[in-house]
This record gives sequence, C-alpha cells and structure tokens, in this order.
Amino acid sequence: MPEVTVAPGDTATTGLTVRNDSDIVEAYSLEVVGDCAPWTTVEPARVSLYPGTSETVTIRLTPPRSPEVRAGEMPLGVRVLPAEHPESVKVLETTVHVGEFHELHTELVPRRRRGWLRGRYRLAVRNQGNTPVEVGFTAGQAGEELGFAFSPAERKLEPGESAEIGLRVRTGKPVWFGAPVVWPFTVDTAETADQEEPRRDESAVRVPLDAEFVQIPIFPRWLLVVLAALLALLLAWFTLVRPAVRSAAREAATEAVQPRPAPAGEQGAAGQTPGAGTGTGAGAGAGSDTAPGGQGTGAPSGSGDGTSADDGTSDGDGTSIGGGRQSSETIDVQTSGGETKTGTYRVPEGSVFGVTDIVVANFQGDEGLLTITFGDRKVTTIALETFRNQDYHWVTPIKIPENDTVTVEVTCEKPGTPASGRQAQGCHEVLNVSGVLSRITQ
Repeated sequence: MPEVTVAPGDTATTGLTVRNDSDIVEAYSLEVVGDCAPWTTVEPARVSLYPGTSETVTIRLTPPRSPEVRAGEMPLGVRVLPAEHPESVKVLETTVHVGEFHELHTELVPRRRRGWLRGRYRLAVRNQGNTPVEVGFTAGQAGEELGFAFSPAERKLEPGESAEIGLRVRTGKPVWFGAPVVWPFTVDTAETADQEEPRRDESAVRVPLDAEFVQIPIFPRWLLVVLAALLALLLAWFTLVRPAVRSAAREAATEAVQPRPAPAGEQGAAGQTPGAGTGTGAGAGAGSDTAPGGQGTGAPSGSGDGTSADDGTSDGDGTSIGGGRQSSETIDVQTSGGETKTGTYRVPEGSVFGVTDIVVANFQGDEGLLTITFGDRKVTTIALETFRNQDYHWVTPIKIPENDTVTVEVTCEKPGTPASGRQAQGCHEVLNVSGVLSRITQ
C-alpha cells in the first residue's frame, strides 16, 4: 500500500488490492486501525472473492482542519480479516503525511479604554493551526503620541494552546482641560519564525485589530464652572457682605454700651430705686425687721384707706399669706409588677404651698401609668414608657392649701432595666415638687 499525503480539510484516496489465494470462496472484512482511523474509511468495507480472484478497495482520508490533527507523519493500518480462516488475519501498513496549516485567533479586550495617561488591555491569542508557532506582537499608530509595551513580547504556542498577553498604552503628556482626546491604534499578531516560502493562508495570520485609547482631561469642564462660581462668591464676600457685617456689628456694640434712661416714676426724690433703701411704709426705721429673702418690712401702721402696711397679701376673706420660702419635697414610689401604689406629700397646717416646678424620674424605663394630683385637681397622667425624665414649670404658682396633698399614683405594668443591665424586680418612680411654702396669717 503506497504512502499518502493529505492536507487538513482536504480529501486524499489510495487503493488496496485484496486477493483470495485459498481454494474456497472467502469473505474479507476490512477495518482501519491507528491514529488515522477517526477520519479514514474503506469502501467497500467487506468483499467476497472466489479462489484465485482479487478486488481493489478505496481508502479515503479526510483529516479535519483542526489543531487535534498534528502535522507530520502518521501510521495508517488496514486490518484484513477472512471470515472462514480468521487465524489468517493480516494488517497492511503505510504512512500518511499530514500537511501543515497555520491559523491564529486573536481578541483584544477591551477595544476602548479611558484614562489620564495610560491604559491596560488584554490580548487573547489561540493557535488554531496544527503545528507549533512562535508569535510576536506589534502595535501601530498614525502618529507618535502613544507608547506600547507587550508582556511578554513573544510567545510560543502549541497547536490548540491559548495565551493572554498584557498590553500597556501610555501617552507622552496629559490633557489638563477641555474635551477627551481619542487616540486610535492597531494591534498585529504574527509568527516570528523565518519561513522558507510564503504560505497561502499568511493573510489570515496578519489581520490587525483596531482599538482606541480615550485620554480624559485631568480637570473636568464642570470644575472650571465651580471654581469660577467660588471665586465670584469670595469677591462678593470681601467687597459687599464683609463690610456690611462689620458695620452692623460696630453699630450693635455702640448701642449696647450706651446708658439707658430709667422710666419716669421709678426713681424717688433722692434718686434711689424703690426697694433698694431701708424699708417701706411710715414705720420704717431702726426697729424694722428683715423678712426672709432679704427684703426690709416696716412696722404695721395705719393709713388713710384702712389698709395694712404688712408685706403679706390678702386672700380676699381676711386671711393673708405671709412671706414664703423656697421648698422642695421628694415622693418616692416603689411598686411591684401588676400593682398600683401611691405616694403623698401633705402641706403643713397653717401654710400654703405654691408649686412652680415638678420633675418626674423614670430612671429604670418602667412601663405602666403615672398620675399626679394636687388636692382634688388632677394635673397630668403619663405613660411610663414614653419618658425617662419629665419636667413641668408654671409661671403662676399652683396653690395647694394646708392639709391638702400632692399625690403620685403609679400602676406598674412591667419593670424596666436600669443602667446595671439587669431587669428590676419592681417599678420605681421619683417625683420632686418645688415651689414657695408660705405661712397663713389671720
């Protein structure tokens, strides 16, 4: 059987003659064996021969254009198996010369890159041919504004092997302001090994790839607008706003240091302000007493209209309230979960308590209901879970007569958690009530 030469993607044929040298009719099965078997056929695959006759079969070889079929010599075997005498099987061999083909597949990712001075690209290369190749990479540009660097600059690829090559593109000078500048360039991949003669598929290897590097400005256009606006604001501040502010501040300072005249009637004949002297009333003198709070009070004396000169105030029924003192009382209420308890403070006999301030403390964060009552007047009802500390203030005091009480009623739904981090066993609320405690005089 003669040697065969075939190119990948083409078809080649050769013949094989089978002769029956036995004395009986014999059938022969023909089968291709070896590396060429996947793409080689025998036509026909079975022949029947009378004694002393022969027949030539066709062997068809169709190697695919693929890196899997390597270029070079490959053995081809055809096994001839007699049906009647299988022990007489024979294998006929020859050599197949597979031709070379070259094909490179390249892809550049990304095709468009943005940057101030440099950009990075990835060049994917795959050897689709059936023979090893040494490939090199070059980049081209119409001008000389860009510099290129491949890593690595050359690479050897076996059939079917892929590689990724790094490409760095750099510009010579930055763009400070304005619009982005587009620099187009090409990338070429080719075999670097010397060839004795040009191949018919050489043009397929040297197809350049188009790409772009977009050089963006260092300072965008909108930044110029912002800088211009800031400069205008600074100029307006130093030329208009700042002098006006200084003038207004100077006028306010001058007005503040000027003396303010006293209203008419507030100064006596001697130029003294009322209350700043030795006392009031006709009986004021060396024998006058000093009331709490540091105010002088004169001795009682009659007047033309029958009123008293005492510094107490009349309640309208002949009972007057004498000078008072600041007083503060605390009511502490501790309640178990699910219970209601009250705490009270009773106004002493012969006194009136003018309440001006109350402070309620729920320092544990308990849940439930709290009600504050002055005598028979309910002041407020608060849900405990809505506050930790709550305070109330009155300009006009709320007067609580003698023997009446300030009452705090607490209904504990759920004890809270104090600062220790452990839940309390019961609710604990504190009420502080402040004001002026005055004596009652008849």
